[in-house]
Amino acid sequence: MSKAVIFFAPGLEECEGLLCVDILRRAGVDVTIAAVGGEKVVRSARQVNVVADALAEELDYSQFDAAILPGGIPGVHNLKASDTVKEACTRMAADGKIVSAICAAPTVLAAFGLLQGKRATVYPGMDEALTAGGAEYTGLPLSVDGNIITGEALGAAIPFALALASRLAGPDASATVKNAIVYRY
Repeated sequence: MSKAVIFFAPGLEECEGLLCVDILRRAGVDVTIAAVGGEKVVRSARQVNVVADALAEELDYSQFDAAILPGGIPGVHNLKASDTVKEACTRMAADGKIVSAICAAPTVLAAFGLLQGKRATVYPGMDEALTAGGAEYTGLPLSVDGNIITGEALGAAIPFALALASRLAGPDASATVKNAIVYRY
């Protein structure tokens, strides 16, 4: 069974984060919600409290096959400021593991230097941060380039999560979840 870590930082876009957790768990992926900021209860951008599985600083990232960064403001700023998130994503990318981000969070990957020469997408209007980081901005709802998967915004969260499920649990598991949730697009 594949294992993924999703970083929840204060101010995250809770729908993007929880939708990824839900779809990946339905596909059979072992997902750990890692709290950034030293508290296991993470308050989202819309004041929803989520209890994480672990503190980000306490995990062994060599055990994971993928890292996921949800968007949200100020969540992405908190992700970008985290040495733990930077080290985990950088190491996982270097090891060829999946590193993914949605909405404003691809700007975090760009700031970490992980999008150099990669095709990526981001929330509309934030593309300069990607191109400054050496990425080719696609403007698409979903972009997959090797081990980097990026999604445009909350509206792309389902295809983003299904793409992750396909890579981590296989196309059949992803298709099964897609049918079960009656996603027809």
